[in-house]
Parts: sequence; structure tokens; C-alpha cells
Amino acid sequence: MSGGGPASPGGAGVASPPGERRREPLAAGNPLQPIIKEAGEIHSRLLDHRPVIQGEIRYFIKEFEEKRGLRELRVLENLKHTVSETKEHSLPKCEQAMRDNLNETVKRLQTVNNRIRKLQEKEHEEKKANRLMCGGEKRAAQWEKFMKEQETKRAEVDEEHRKAMQRLKEQYANMEKELARYVSF
Repeated sequence: MSGGGPASPGGAGVASPPGERRREPLAAGNPLQPIIKEAGEIHSRLLDHRPVIQGEIRYFIKEFEEKRGLRELRVLENLKHTVSETKEHSLPKCEQAMRDNLNETVKRLQTVNNRIRKLQEKEHEEKKANRLMCGGEKRAAQWEKFMKEQETKRAEVDEEHRKAMQRLKEQYANMEKELARYVSF
């Protein structure tokens, strides 16, 4: 930071930094001119930090762009490579594998569905047969009960018939005795 920087006052043809007021050059041969020049240099060195700050900002931006920019560029290139590789190679393989597995899975599901339907039909037939068997067993039980009732009634009728026959025999025997008594007269 020498005294000949952009912030030095005075001097024709030297552009003043933005934001600083332009001063009219003093008349040549003015004895205060060297003092003013020295005061301007002291002022620019001590109080005007714009050149230093601007330099630091430029350095920071340069480092940031170089280091981070390259790192982000590499990350983006890697992502682009990964995406294109996935799109070109992995995606078609995955789609084909999915189609193959999906077709196989659909076939398996249809087979399982057919088996389940057959099992349901068989179960339905078994239930129907069980109902018929239960109905047949009920009918058989009812038939057996009916036959036992018939047997009991037949036994009762036979007994009544036997008793009636016995009474009739006795009655006829009595009638014959009485007739024989009347015939012998």
C-alpha cells in the first residue's frame, strides 16, 4: 500500500475511487499541496480499508470458486455418469428382470388359484357328502326307530291277536260245551 494507490488525492489524470468526492486541484506552487498530499496518503493508509477488503473479497471468491466449484463439478459429473449408466444398463436389466419375474409370478398365482379352487370344490363336495351322509344317517336312524316302533306295535298286535284268539277259543269252547249240552237233550 504505497502512496501512489487509487486513493491518493490530487494529481491530474488519476481517477478517484467511486464514492469519493472529486477535489479541485490546487494551484501550482501552493505550499500546502505537499502537506495535503501527505495527509491524503496517511488518510488512505489508516482509514480507507476498501482496497484491502476488496483484495480479500477477490481472494475469497477465487478460492471458493476454484475449490468448491471443482468439487461440485466433480460431484455433478459423477452423478451424471451414474444416472446415464443406470439409464443405459441397470434400468433395462431391472425392467427385463421385473417382466420375467412378473410373468413367472402371475403363472404361479394362477396355478395356486387353480389349486385353491379345486380344494374349495373338493371341500364343498365333502360338505355336501357329509350333509347327505348326515341326512342318510338321520334317515337310517329314523328308519331304525320306525322299525323298532313297528316291531313293538307288531308285538302288541300279535299279543292282542293271541289274546283275542285265546278268548275266541275259550268262547267257542264254551259255546261248544253249551251246544253239546243242548244237543244231548
